[in-house]
Amino acid sequence: MQPLPAGPVLVVGLGNPGPRYEGTRHNLGFRVVRELADRLGVGITRRGHQSLWGEGRWQGRKVVLALPQTYMNLSGQAVASLARFYDLEPQRVVVAHDDLDQEPGRLKIALKGGAGGHKGVASIIQHLGGDQFIRLKLGIGRPRFGENIEDYVLSGFYADQRGVFDKVASLAAECLAVILEQGPQAAMQRYHGVSLKEEVEG
Repeated sequence: MQPLPAGPVLVVGLGNPGPRYEGTRHNLGFRVVRELADRLGVGITRRGHQSLWGEGRWQGRKVVLALPQTYMNLSGQAVASLARFYDLEPQRVVVAHDDLDQEPGRLKIALKGGAGGHKGVASIIQHLGGDQFIRLKLGIGRPRFGENIEDYVLSGFYADQRGVFDKVASLAAECLAVILEQGPQAAMQRYHGVSLKEEVEG
């Protein structure tokens, strides 16, 4: 298995800052990285680089966890600032974000690729100057009731999905820890395509 390149790794959760957006689908990346922070014992309390962020260690590696405070569409500004500060190539940047194109409860890992319509990911591609960073895509599915996409992603989960997305956050944090320790290919073997769909819809 190919591990991550040596040196610090930046793990970013995408979302929007402020209480208005807590618990929304678009903030699932925030939630997952907070869960990872709890597991690693890292406080995400520093302010700077247009982010809330913290630094710790996992299996001997320095790990930086960040929640951009720029609003979603400008996430790349924060990511690029931290990447420059730690002198990170994109292959040592991991981004957790919601994904409309994955069914609710499904995880997908990608090592590169386009933004797929996700404006936060598009901003990161723009500001890092390429797409060679790791993504953990967190499936949220598409609206059941014909809602406008913007309203859908900025709303909370359907009542029958809330419990399972607690499990998704936990599983995704576990997946991130495996990426840090063993590399993305090892995480792919264990988590890529894993779905809690039946529980979501049950």
